[in-house]
Amino acid sequence: MDDTEQDQSPQAAGGQAIYFDGLSNRRQAVTVVLSNQLVLRSADNFVSWPYPDIRRVDAPSGTLRVSCLSASPLARLEIRDSAFAAELVARCDRIDENRLTHGAVARIIGWSLAAAVSIIVMVLFVVPFAADRLTPLVPPAMERHLGEAAVVQLQAVFGNKTCDGAGGQAAFAKLVEALRVPAGLDGSVGAQVLDTPIPNAFALPGGRFFLLSGLLAKANDPDEIAGVLAHELGHLKHRDNLRQVIHNGGSSFLIGLLFGDITGAGAAIFASRTIVTASYSREAEHDADSFAIEVMHKLGRPTAPMGELMFRVTGKEGDKQLSILASHPLTEDRLERMRAEDQPPSGPPLLTAEEWRALKGICK
Repeated sequence: MDDTEQDQSPQAAGGQAIYFDGLSNRRQAVTVVLSNQLVLRSADNFVSWPYPDIRRVDAPSGTLRVSCLSASPLARLEIRDSAFAAELVARCDRIDENRLTHGAVARIIGWSLAAAVSIIVMVLFVVPFAADRLTPLVPPAMERHLGEAAVVQLQAVFGNKTCDGAGGQAAFAKLVEALRVPAGLDGSVGAQVLDTPIPNAFALPGGRFFLLSGLLAKANDPDEIAGVLAHELGHLKHRDNLRQVIHNGGSSFLIGLLFGDITGAGAAIFASRTIVTASYSREAEHDADSFAIEVMHKLGRPTAPMGELMFRVTGKEGDKQLSILASHPLTEDRLERMRAEDQPPSGPPLLTAEEWRALKGICK
């Protein structure tokens, strides 16, 4: 018996439906015949689906949407006639075989929540612990390479705006050298001034740090800038920037997994940006402040000016956030500490008045 005779048998039922072939997004109006198997017919299509291979898939209310295991994986048939849909369901004994039960859904949700909690625990506890252990193991050559890669990010953020006034360069080099020796860092340390109104300074992995002209413009004397630069040298000495990259890179990779970034591309981007927008932990900032205080004491210079410059830049922070929740010490707390540990100057000025004027005008 051919297909035409089968389709016209007394047991056959039929109706209209919408068919998607899974190869294009075209909707096709088809005639469906239910005989010894499901047959779809249109002007340019003749498709048959065995009943045992038909499975229900999610659909809006009032629509039966099915697929076929032996057809294209994306092929779909939509039937909106409830009586005809019921007739098809009656012939498909395995139509709901792959559908999730409430218990299965609950188990999936439970395991998903457990996975999310485990990732959060790793981000909060395991990754920081691993970063602390891994940082001393990173070879200096690799750290320098990471710092060089960060310069590319710098150029993207600030452009090629290095300040290079001759007198200012000489004064800046003198100041950095005066700080480097008591800081216990070798001559490979490199420093530059960037022309940008942002009042900040930051260090990169591998022994490079940058002073932004916006901070220089707000400074009243060399001791203020020297204290901030000594603070950044503390981050270099403790390798805080490298530790933060490992920490944040690992955290963003895990969070990426949580939200479907299986390639880890988000981690790479996040880690590279972390280098130039580093926000260190409260402990790291406290230790860098201690390092700066020690360096300034060795030079016989006061420590209060550093705190005064930071307070001038940020203002009072206590009204903005609770100290216990801050990721770094509040500026007013740091100013109080710098003043408490301040000592009268016992060493020579780090720069002459003329050198200070040249440094202030390094970007002009």
